[in-house]
Amino acid sequence: MFPCCYQQLLKPTSLASNLVEDHDAQDELAFKRDIQDNDEEAVRVKEQSILELGGLLAKTGQAAELGGLLKYVRPFLNSISKAKAARLVRSLLDMFLDMEAATGQEVELCLECIEWAKSEKRTFLRQALEARLVSLYFDTKRYQEALHLGSQLLQELKKMDDKALLVELQLLESKTYHALSNLPKARAALTSARTTANAIYCPPKLQAALDMQSGIIHAAEEKDWKTAYSYFYEAFEGYDSIDSPRAITALKYMLLCKIMLNLPEDVQALISGKLALRYAGRQKKMIHSFHKYIKQHN
Repeated sequence: MFPCCYQQLLKPTSLASNLVEDHDAQDELAFKRDIQDNDEEAVRVKEQSILELGGLLAKTGQAAELGGLLKYVRPFLNSISKAKAARLVRSLLDMFLDMEAATGQEVELCLECIEWAKSEKRTFLRQALEARLVSLYFDTKRYQEALHLGSQLLQELKKMDDKALLVELQLLESKTYHALSNLPKARAALTSARTTANAIYCPPKLQAALDMQSGIIHAAEEKDWKTAYSYFYEAFEGYDSIDSPRAITALKYMLLCKIMLNLPEDVQALISGKLALRYAGRQKKMIHSFHKYIKQHN
């Protein structure tokens, strides 16, 4: 079923629902004995093996098994540093939540992980997981819950030094208020996010998300297509640099801005450009629509 390294790491190899339902103390102790040692290289290999297995389960759409893995590795998490444990949990949870096939268990699993982090007194991990839950509430249109939890977490983060997580929360707050058609608060939250981001190194994905939201505010609410285009362009380049599928969305917004500015020649230049051609095969219908627009305006 799995390569030999996974079979050694995770016993029994059936993993799946057996690990979720029959996760008794004996299994935990056996797993903990297997991984508790002082060999840093062995621990590193086991961390990597867990991540590789998580990636394999996510890629093959085995959501239940991936959820089981998150619970099964908890004894291992107690044997490594809190920082490493936090990275591992966040990575596995992100794999689970980013799977295309929704299971309906996303919120429940996220809440379980948060409760575990609380019981282990892992404050930074709990905060990161709660931020992920806010994002999940937003994605599932549970806006009031997103605002309630987000507001509590924002107050907590402002007293601490995790500026990157603070930016994520402020951006989510802006997106949530925008979804609720509260433009003044959406703009204020976005301004706060960009101000915080200016003081730190912002990872490409987060910077691209900030630029995307800025473009949306300028385009949809202020009809400032020129400024919106510049933000969408920055977002497109950021997402493209990390091979994110969101680059396609940014490209579509760029093209729509040029249409609203009545610049068909710029639309032609965009869809025939080197960057856009990378996405043409996956977006044939979109490209055909824009070609049709160009013909009608020439």
